[in-house]
Amino acid sequence: MTQRDYNAFDRALIGVDQTLRTLFGRPALTGRARPGKGHDDVELTDHEQRHIGRLMRVNHTGEVCAQALYQGQALTARNRDVREGLERSAREENDHLAWCEERIDELGGRKSVLNPLWFAGSFAMGSLAGFAGDRWSLGFVVETERQVEDHLESHIAQVPADDYRTRAILEQMKLDEAHHAAVATAAGGAELPGPIKLAMRTVSKVMTRGAYWV
Repeated sequence: MTQRDYNAFDRALIGVDQTLRTLFGRPALTGRARPGKGHDDVELTDHEQRHIGRLMRVNHTGEVCAQALYQGQALTARNRDVREGLERSAREENDHLAWCEERIDELGGRKSVLNPLWFAGSFAMGSLAGFAGDRWSLGFVVETERQVEDHLESHIAQVPADDYRTRAILEQMKLDEAHHAAVATAAGGAELPGPIKLAMRTVSKVMTRGAYWV
C-alpha cells in the first residue's frame, strides 16, 4: 500500500505510532549522518556543559513541538499534495529530534518532562492552522520556521566556537528550517497577520523558558 492509498483511519493509526515514537521511542529517520559526530568532543566547564545541555533540551522540545504541529496540520489538510509535503518535512525533522537527544545524552542532560504537554498543545495549534485552510497552514509553517531560525541563531551564538559537535547540529537544523520555510512559501503559504505572529512568539518564549528548566 502506498501513502496515497491511506484512508483516514490508517492515517490516524500512523499518527498514534508517530506520537509514541516522538515522545517515548525512536523516530523514523531519513538516514542522514549526524552533523559533527566524527569530531572529538571538547572539554567544557561544568557551567558550559549544563548550559549547553539545557539549550539542547530546549531544541529537542522544539522538535517535539514541530512533530505535533506537522501532524495536526497534515491531519486537517485539504489538499493531498499539501498533506504529503507536511509529512515529508516532518520526516526530515525527525533527524533533528534524534540528533538533539543524542547530544543531550553526551552532555549528561535530560529531556523535558513536560514534552507530552508541549506535544498536546502544539498538535492543537497545528490542527487549528489546518482548519483555517491550506494557504494559512502553509503560512504558519513559514512563520514557525523563520522564528525557529532566529532561535537557533541565538543558541549558536552561546555555544563555544570549538564545540563543533553541538554547533554542527544547530547549523544543519537552521539550514533545514530555512528549506522548509522556502518549500512552504513556494507551495502558496500566506503571510500571517502581525497579531498571530506575536502570539506565536509569545507561546514560543513560554515553551523555551519552561523547557530550559524543566
